[in-house]
Amino acid sequence: MSNKGWIIFVAICVVLFGGLVVWSGRDRVDVSGVDTNKIQKATEDSGNVADHVFGSKDAKVVLIEYGDFQCPGCGSAHPIVKSLSEKYKDQLTFVFRNFPLTNIHPNARAAAAAAEVVGSNDKYWQMHNILFERQNEWSSASTSQRGNLFADYAGLAGMDKADFTSQLSEKSSVVNKKINFDIALGRKLNVTGTPTFYLNGTKLSDDSFGSEEAFEKVLLAEFKKKGVEVPAAEESKQ
Repeated sequence: MSNKGWIIFVAICVVLFGGLVVWSGRDRVDVSGVDTNKIQKATEDSGNVADHVFGSKDAKVVLIEYGDFQCPGCGSAHPIVKSLSEKYKDQLTFVFRNFPLTNIHPNARAAAAAAEVVGSNDKYWQMHNILFERQNEWSSASTSQRGNLFADYAGLAGMDKADFTSQLSEKSSVVNKKINFDIALGRKLNVTGTPTFYLNGTKLSDDSFGSEEAFEKVLLAEFKKKGVEVPAAEESKQ
């Protein structure tokens, strides 16, 4: 791409991500009748985007995170959650819901939007992981810089960069509905900080996920409670 073309590309990203932030305060969603503990199907209120689920969709144990891609605490918890959700992918349903704290993390909503756009191309978890693993790279980026970086990450996740940019515009309404829906679910539960985890509807204390060992013990206890069989090597930890 020529220098002129690249400048235009970055400018487009700036405008699109800026528009997403403007949308953030609009269209509050009524979720009074929604069961936050259940995996959410695609509905009009969510922009026809369902919960992003990793692992078994039919597991008896469901872990839901309300997270912010720019949040340092979420970044610290990410490798632990990733490791355990992969380890117990046959026994656990893991759901990530957007809860960007835009008053302290100005790039958080744009990151959530980028993940949703890539997710609409069946690459959600790839982008999710990249955003957390490269958090230090983009968290303090300017508006123009973050657009460039997110486009690069979309490419690493397996999506064409030009398609990513065009879909930011085409899918802006859908993406914002999805983010607003997730936020509304969190607010219904009085979520105020991130990460906030719910395990089968019970909010976990901060010390429950302070280390992989601590988090694993909590999961194993819930597996045992629900009669879920785990790999033989892990049974002794219960």
